[in-house]
Amino acid sequence: MQSSAVLPVLFEVLPRVARIAAYIAVGVFAANLVVAFGLVERIAGLSRYLTSPANLPDEVGTAIVTTAASTTAGYGMLAEFRESGVLDDRATLVAVTINTFFGFVQHIFTFYWPVLIPILGREVGFMYVGARAAIALAITATGVVAGAVLLSDRNTTPVAVAETDGSGGAVDAAAADGAGGGDAADSSDAADTDDTLRETVEDAARSTWDKLRRIVPRLAVVYVAVTLLLRTTDLESFAALASPLTNLVGLPGAAVPVVVAFAFDTTTGAATIAPAVGETFTPKQAVATMLIGGIISFAVSTFKRSIPFQYGIWGPEFGSKVIAVNTGLKIVFIGVAVALLVA
Repeated sequence: MQSSAVLPVLFEVLPRVARIAAYIAVGVFAANLVVAFGLVERIAGLSRYLTSPANLPDEVGTAIVTTAASTTAGYGMLAEFRESGVLDDRATLVAVTINTFFGFVQHIFTFYWPVLIPILGREVGFMYVGARAAIALAITATGVVAGAVLLSDRNTTPVAVAETDGSGGAVDAAAADGAGGGDAADSSDAADTDDTLRETVEDAARSTWDKLRRIVPRLAVVYVAVTLLLRTTDLESFAALASPLTNLVGLPGAAVPVVVAFAFDTTTGAATIAPAVGETFTPKQAVATMLIGGIISFAVSTFKRSIPFQYGIWGPEFGSKVIAVNTGLKIVFIGVAVALLVA
């Protein structure tokens, strides 16, 4: 392939890879610090209602909280926990599944509320966002149930809890032995604390750098390959799936172009269907049409985003498992939602 074809792809991909790498670095660095400083108990308090029934350690709670702010950083934390042995593959898949709703939450404030609801109008907008929230929550609940059924102590190693005093603070060996001291001892302890703090941060930074050296090259290679593939492949052939699906659930014929538009760009799809609500589509039919567009879009987004991102973080083998679980559960619960809407 000529370099003239590759260079534009590199200019397109490299900023995206750099942005993702930055988020991963934040997530991995935070994960190391959270474990090292014994902050798990404090951060993961609320999420324990999910992690405890799912037989997951408290460390996963920190990733869940982080995912609500940044999905990439949350995934980075889970990747660190998997590689450090806190989670095995099965436990990691359960944790990724539980993360779903919290990954959705951030999109409410960054996309659904400021962009999509104004386009669709209050009634259809809230119905659609509510449906997506219910789907994400159902997937998270499925993860909790799966953890309760499939996981045991053999699947996890909660090292952070073992290294703390149970209240979030690191165990001090001297204090445990009842050692005391005067001002000199206090001064020595302060110096030791500073050294320990610096060493902990340096260890976290080294671990983060090692992780990035493994992930970023793989991420860049996969993104370049996928982008080149997209430029030489007609993905619009996936839109041929739209007509059978809309006919199956009894939607108007006008749903087909909306599904196609929605599959490739959510904002365009919303703008396409909004004027037809009340005339061609009822509010429920409009939401069902957009959800079907979401199913079709998985075929496109898997190539454009999921494969590069998941392969970059987990590698091809485990990344494929994550994609399969995520996509499979979304299709199942979107299908249930569509069936309820058109019933």
